[in-house]
Amino acid sequence: MEIKLFFRQREQVVFTFAFPIIFLFLFASIFSDNMKNTGTSASQYYVTSMIASGIMSTSFQSLGISIAIERDEKVLRRLRGTPMPPAAYFLGKIWLVLTTGILETAILLVFGTTVYGVDLPSTPVKWLTFGWVFVLGITGCALLGIAISSVPRSGRSATSVVVLPFLVLQFISGVYILIDTIPHWMLTVGSFFPLKWLCQGLRGVFLPQAAAALEPAGAWEFGRTALVLGAWCVGGLLLCLFTFRWKSRNDA
Repeated sequence: MEIKLFFRQREQVVFTFAFPIIFLFLFASIFSDNMKNTGTSASQYYVTSMIASGIMSTSFQSLGISIAIERDEKVLRRLRGTPMPPAAYFLGKIWLVLTTGILETAILLVFGTTVYGVDLPSTPVKWLTFGWVFVLGITGCALLGIAISSVPRSGRSATSVVVLPFLVLQFISGVYILIDTIPHWMLTVGSFFPLKWLCQGLRGVFLPQAAAALEPAGAWEFGRTALVLGAWCVGGLLLCLFTFRWKSRNDA
């Protein structure tokens, strides 16, 4: 039902899938030179960045706003009063996030390879790494989105509450700006959140080994990436359990 409702809203579908494509086109066209001492183009970098941003957009931003609106419109309250188990509601949201996340990632990869000649991972190990980074990243971001949905006091304020931190994280996590040009203190702040590690993990999959020298630690740090993203999955689940509400504050 969640997937059907999503695809019936044509404007939302177009915006969800077109937004990262447009940004990829803009950044890859503006920064068309090769990255220094890496032997790869900036378009290869921005494909990974837009994939990471798209994953967080379809999970964190989408759930944070939609659940807050449904709570404010008393949809959650009515669902809670039906025989439907609470797990069914969250499973529907998870399937929606997975479907849109996979579709958006596939569209970005097709666009990047056909328009900019982006190289896909060449070994099974890299595809495996791509898989676990994707799963951990989208899970952690989705749980964080469910948790932040309890922050807005109304559905009208949900967009502002959710979009602002997401926008800030994109700038300090290496989505829009090359990682070696971001001030160190900003990277330190970004390292406390999953988007920075999601971007770094995807760069390790799609960029050559020489590009690892541009990272703050001079390496891809796959072990630390798995640890941080895994911790966000656990921490996000705990946040959901302690903060999620079926009623709005005005109904309490």
